[in-house]
Amino acid sequence: MEERQCRKQLRLNGYDYAQPGAYFVTVCTKNRERILGTVGADDHIGPYVKLSEVGQVVDRYTRTVPGMDRYVIMPDHVHMILRISAPNVLEGPVWSSAPVEAQVGKTIKTWKTLITKELQCSVWQRSYYDHIIRCEQDYCETVRYIEENPAKWYYNHKN
Repeated sequence: MEERQCRKQLRLNGYDYAQPGAYFVTVCTKNRERILGTVGADDHIGPYVKLSEVGQVVDRYTRTVPGMDRYVIMPDHVHMILRISAPNVLEGPVWSSAPVEAQVGKTIKTWKTLITKELQCSVWQRSYYDHIIRCEQDYCETVRYIEENPAKWYYNHKN
């Protein structure tokens, strides 16, 4: 009998990801390779991420995503908060509004595609993790998590 790997369902069944709201999204590199940068520390500013050339490309495209509220690029993943207020898709070289299904998914797919085209290879794992931010407290905790992620990484990976 053939064994099949079951993929965990990542999206919330029945939830319309095209509706306005805030979403915490994590996208990982293939095989969790640490190609986006390194985490270091400075006496004056504390732990920070020094982006690699690949990380700089990711940063440049991340800044262009409509509704990008907060983000941090880590060595092997990116955390971001997307605020969806109206559908956004890429038409030609710029983002524009147009109704689409699964807005968060379309936004992440477009972001990954733009980065892949510039790098001429995909650096991403399939899919992504998301969390629907449901209240102000949830939002504040997510912002804190993003802001503290470089320090957490630094102290957990320090030799």
